Amino acid sequence: MPETTRTPQPTESAPARRSLGTGPGRLLVALYGIFTVAAASRSLYQLIAQFDRAPLAYSLSAGSALVYGFITFSLVRGGEGARRAAFACCALELLGVFGIGTWTLLDPSAFPDATVWSDYGMGYLFIPVFLPVTGLLWLRRSRTERTTA
Repeated sequence: MPETTRTPQPTESAPARRSLGTGPGRLLVALYGIFTVAAASRSLYQLIAQFDRAPLAYSLSAGSALVYGFITFSLVRGGEGARRAAFACCALELLGVFGIGTWTLLDPSAFPDATVWSDYGMGYLFIPVFLPVTGLLWLRRSRTERTTA
């Protein structure tokens, strides 16, 4: 008689890990993935080839790539811990977009070249403003669905 493998059922102590990248979350995963690659590749080139031109801007772009990458990973991983981490990173991202966006408007000389978050993401069609807001709403909704299910 062949052996069959059983999939363990979730219990009270070990709830099911639901991917946050399912349903509408797939669009978030795709957008965060695209922004991770875009910000990382752009900043990597700029840090290597043009660092002396605008070190602050290029370092901040690299930081934004790390935030985008972590959020992408958390959305794909799923689970309550990943949801909380992604929520905190989306909030940090939103603060970064508003903080750096305002800084670039108040002191343009500090940014001889743009970052992903310069002028509130104007160079990226303001997606850097809408992305964390959408992410926060999705993460909040996914928590609500989980508690009511």
